[in-house]
Amino acid sequence: MKRPKKEDENKVKYGTISLPLPLIKRIKKRIKKTGMNSVSAYVTYILREVLSRDKDSKINEETEKIRLRLKNLGY
Repeated sequence: MKRPKKEDENKVKYGTISLPLPLIKRIKKRIKKTGMNSVSAYVTYILREVLSRDKDSKINEETEKIRLRLKNLGY
C-alpha cells in the first residue's frame, strides 16, 4: 500500500545569502541581456553551471583512472 505524499515533500526549500551591493548592481546590468527575471535566478543558474562543471571534471578524472587500470590489466 502506497502512503499518500505530503504536499511539502516535493517542494524545494530556499535559504538566503548575502552579496555585496556593487556585485548585485553588476548582476542587474548583466541580466538585462539574458532574459533572466531576477538576481536570484541568475545566481542560481551560474552556480549550477559551475558546480556541474566541477562534477563533470571529477567524473572525467575517475573515467581516466579506470581506463588506465584496464589498460594496465591488458584490456
